[in-house]
Amino acid sequence: MSSNREIHLASRPQGWPTADNFRLVDTEVPSPGPGQIVVRNQFMSVDPYMRGRMNDVKSYVPPFALDAPLDGGAVGEVVAGEADGIRVGDTVLHGLGWREYALVDGRSARRVDPDVAPVSAYLSVLGMTGLTAYAGLLDVAAMQPGETVFVSGAAGAVGSMVGQIAKLRGAGRVVGSAGSPAKVERLTALGFDAAFDYHDGPVRDALKAAAPDGIDVYFDNVGGEHLEAAIGAMNLHGRAAICGMIAQYNSAEPPAAPRNLALVIGKRLTLRGFLVGDHGDLRDQFVTEVGGWLREGRLSYDETIVDGIENAPEAFLGLLRGENLGKMLVRL
Repeated sequence: MSSNREIHLASRPQGWPTADNFRLVDTEVPSPGPGQIVVRNQFMSVDPYMRGRMNDVKSYVPPFALDAPLDGGAVGEVVAGEADGIRVGDTVLHGLGWREYALVDGRSARRVDPDVAPVSAYLSVLGMTGLTAYAGLLDVAAMQPGETVFVSGAAGAVGSMVGQIAKLRGAGRVVGSAGSPAKVERLTALGFDAAFDYHDGPVRDALKAAAPDGIDVYFDNVGGEHLEAAIGAMNLHGRAAICGMIAQYNSAEPPAAPRNLALVIGKRLTLRGFLVGDHGDLRDQFVTEVGGWLREGRLSYDETIVDGIENAPEAFLGLLRGENLGKMLVRL
């Protein structure tokens, strides 16, 4: 426990990030103080929202600091220290990824049981991404049985959960978009009623063919052309849960707004942005219901795993390029 490696933000990206924006730094393993624990991270998460934190702009979360380690969801074993309810040998979930060893305030760590599910699942299906899908679909968009649901970025960690939860909760039809034929095939295997590759032509046309009677709920992970197409396809009183807009995260130019926003008025649509942190009250319900589906074999999840802290930047860049199926994780 004498050597620790971290990924620091070396410079702020202009447009698409590159490997030069990151730096691998050797440090010492930290020593815990009162109420602190040292965690040997086993898995860390890379997520689209992290791209926004690389910009020095005001947002709902502070930007990453230059020449300092990035952070994000991680899970690992406690190797030193002691905190209320947490001891050496416990497995905990916390927010200090992008490093092999993390010095964590015990109050910000949550014990998880590696005997219930693989530890990586607490960063995916049983973690933030799963809760994002659950809360966004059922609370924010208030999906009702029999409705038609459209999910963009549907082969990703959140989108793949949205589609399956929609079917398990009685949606009449679920449609997903993805970025390759292999991902479209995977969505069909997961139970989506229809799926299409958005590279094959205008999203508007593909969505109309997949949902000829319109859509009632849209779960947005992409923005841009997808959001415009969804607005056009929405039925009266349709609802959209706006989770992410990855299509514009790396754009150096301001995005064109959907050109059909006036339809929101006549159709009486609801477009609602949300953050998963606002829905912690649903966590127990989420774990109970989703955990039950997992045990029964009714819900599946995918993980794309990259090995080594030194490869974390490339995993993140691969995520932005859409190279992941399901949750993108780094194994440390």
